[in-house]
Amino acid sequence: MISQPTDTSGAGDFTPADSGAASPSPVARGYQSDAERAEALRRVNHRTRLRLGWLWEWAKVMQIAVALFLLVRAFLVEAYKIPSGSMERTLLVGDFLLVNKLVYGAEVPFTGRRLPALRDPAHGDVVVFQWPEDPTKNFVKRLVGVAGDTLAMRDGTLYVNGRPQREQYVTHTEPGVDPAFEEFRWQRDYVVRTAAAQPRAVGAATGPLAGTMQDDRALASATVGTAVRGGALRDPSDHPSRNNWGPLIVPERSLFVLGDNRDNSLDSRYWGFVPDSLLRGRPMFVYYSYAPDAPHRFAWLSAIRWSRLGERVR
Repeated sequence: MISQPTDTSGAGDFTPADSGAASPSPVARGYQSDAERAEALRRVNHRTRLRLGWLWEWAKVMQIAVALFLLVRAFLVEAYKIPSGSMERTLLVGDFLLVNKLVYGAEVPFTGRRLPALRDPAHGDVVVFQWPEDPTKNFVKRLVGVAGDTLAMRDGTLYVNGRPQREQYVTHTEPGVDPAFEEFRWQRDYVVRTAAAQPRAVGAATGPLAGTMQDDRALASATVGTAVRGGALRDPSDHPSRNNWGPLIVPERSLFVLGDNRDNSLDSRYWGFVPDSLLRGRPMFVYYSYAPDAPHRFAWLSAIRWSRLGERVR
C-alpha cells in the first residue's frame, strides 16, 4: 500500500484570520488616542446638527412671516396700483396705494362673512371695490350716494337729495361734450316716478331739485328743466347722458360711485349700483408713485414722483 507523503515543512499550512483580532490602533488612523477620535466624531456631528438646526429655524421664520403677511393682507391693509386716469386729480396713473380693509369690515377668506365695520361708508369717501361686472377686477372711485339717497346730474353738476354738490376735486376734460351711450339705459328702471319716492331731508333741501319729488317728467321740466342738445329738448330721465341723468334712488345695501375725472371714468353712470358687499376698503395714502409714460427705460426708478410719496388720499 502506498501512503500519501506527509508535508512536515509547514509550507502548505493555512491559518485563517482571527475574527476577534484587534482593529488598527488610533495611531494608525492619525489619532493620538481613542479620546481624540471620539472628539473628532463629536465635532462632525455637532456641525451637522448646526446646519440642520439653522435650516429648521429659517423655515420656521419664513412660515411665521408668510402667515403674518397673509393675515395683514386679508384683514388690515393691501396694496393697489392705479392703472387709469379716472380719478385724476386725486389719484394719478402709476400711484401705489395702501388700502385700509378694516374700516368697512374685512371679508374673512373663503367664508363670505365680514368682520364688524369700524364705520359705515360716507359721502365723499374714496373707496376700493370689486367691479360688479367682473368681481375679479378692483376699481377705485368716489362714493357719492348711499342707500336711500336721491341722485341726479344736470349739466355736469351732481345733486344729492336736492342739493347741488361743490366737488372741488372734480375735473372735466370735455366740458362741452355730453354723449348718451346705450350703457346709460339701465337708469330708466330706477328713475323717480311717484310722489312717494322722495329724497332724504327733503324739507331742508335747496336748489333746483328741492321740494316734493313729482312725476319724473314734471320734475325734469319744472325743477331743473330739460337738457338742450342740438337745439332739441331732451328729458334726462328718459334719455340719460353722461352729464344729465336721474333723479335715481339708491336701493338698499347699494352704493353709487363716480370718478373724479368725470369725462373719463367708467363708473355707476354706466353699469349701475355697487352692492356694499363688494367693498374692499378705503385708500389711506400713496406709498410709491412714478410716471409710467416717461421716456426713460426704467421709469419706475428714474421717474419717481417724490412729492406724492406719503400723500394722504382724501
